Amino acid sequence: VVFQLITLPVEFDASRRAALHLQEGGYLSDGELEGAKKVLNAAAMTYVAATAMAVMQLLRMILLSRRR
Repeated sequence: VVFQLITLPVEFDASRRAALHLQEGGYLSDGELEGAKKVLNAAAMTYVAATAMAVMQLLRMILLSRRR
């Protein structure tokens, strides 16, 4: 869970920087850039889902350990 929490802002920053490089480098048109930003944001959101799953798994383990 700690690793996931540390990775989360790093991934969002990486996606932001990637979009900035694509824009500044002129690699994509304006329409393509908007699509690329959406894809980069979706990729970053997978880390949000992974963090949520890690937290839920930790809570599950804690609850199971208290039963015994």
